Amino acid sequence: MPEFTTLIQQWYRLNKRDLPWRNVNCAYKIWISEIILQQTQVVQGLDYYDSFIKKYPTVYALANATEQDVLHLWQGLGYYSRARNLHFTAKQIVNEFNGVFPNTYNLIIKLKGVGDYTASAIASFAFNEPHAVVDGNVYRVLSRVFNINTPINSSKGIKAFKQLASTLLDNKKPGVHNQALMEVGALICKPKLPLCHQCPLNHICLGFKNSNQLNFPVKIKKVNIKKRTLNYLVVTDKKDTIVIKKRDKGDIWQGLYDFPSADHYLNTSHILLDCEIKHILTHQHITAKFWIFTSDNYTPKNNEIKVKTSRLSDYPLPQLMIKYFKQSNHFIKD
Repeated sequence: MPEFTTLIQQWYRLNKRDLPWRNVNCAYKIWISEIILQQTQVVQGLDYYDSFIKKYPTVYALANATEQDVLHLWQGLGYYSRARNLHFTAKQIVNEFNGVFPNTYNLIIKLKGVGDYTASAIASFAFNEPHAVVDGNVYRVLSRVFNINTPINSSKGIKAFKQLASTLLDNKKPGVHNQALMEVGALICKPKLPLCHQCPLNHICLGFKNSNQLNFPVKIKKVNIKKRTLNYLVVTDKKDTIVIKKRDKGDIWQGLYDFPSADHYLNTSHILLDCEIKHILTHQHITAKFWIFTSDNYTPKNNEIKVKTSRLSDYPLPQLMIKYFKQSNHFIKD
């Protein structure tokens, strides 16, 4: 459908945002941006991208970093497995590809933390390989324009939208085409308030024609929310130190630091409830209770360390901990 790609590319040339990872063919920088933006809005991701490129300008710099430093720089973005995979993959590229980013889709998709979307984006943006990119923006545009009722989170839907996107792809300019389609979705074909009268595709869009664009995309609701209570032991002493614990594998915030569990102390009179904080994650609703325990003789256990409260900012902390320090008497120095 030549008209489709012509319309979105013409619009893109006039309306695209000036983003630092655009108009470059550096696969490393494109990769960093794509991993950051997997679960993050562009507005929030910009500062993180700039920080990452400044601190780790090359794949060698990232590979030589410690996981703790990478997690610390990632602090606040959430979905921390992205940061761990980023670090792992940087070392993989250095060790297996001599520091040269793999230049084909078939090699890129073998990297840890890289799926079809990210591999297609890097392959088309950096190496002009004809692979269609399908993200949330693309699902929304295509489902509305072509009136597609197939759920986008079903195996049938994933396959059908990928096939349609591939059929529409401009094989001569796949990178420009993909970015143009994604940009239309981000700036015009918005989830709740689409700017249909400004859309370059409005005269061929069935959703606009039928005034049912807000019915798309269709998605199967299957998110199970787990309610969870965490009791934290906040151990302080007269030397202005506090005990923090590095989180283990197999749970949220792996590799980050929070507090030891207070579960074994709840039936004692030695602790006092400091505060309670609600924290919402995608699949978990957490109620965190912080119990104060003052002791000059507390011995840190497995994965626990004593640190000065003034040095807390040296450690990667989940947002729940940041919330606690902001509203408690403890604070993190900038």
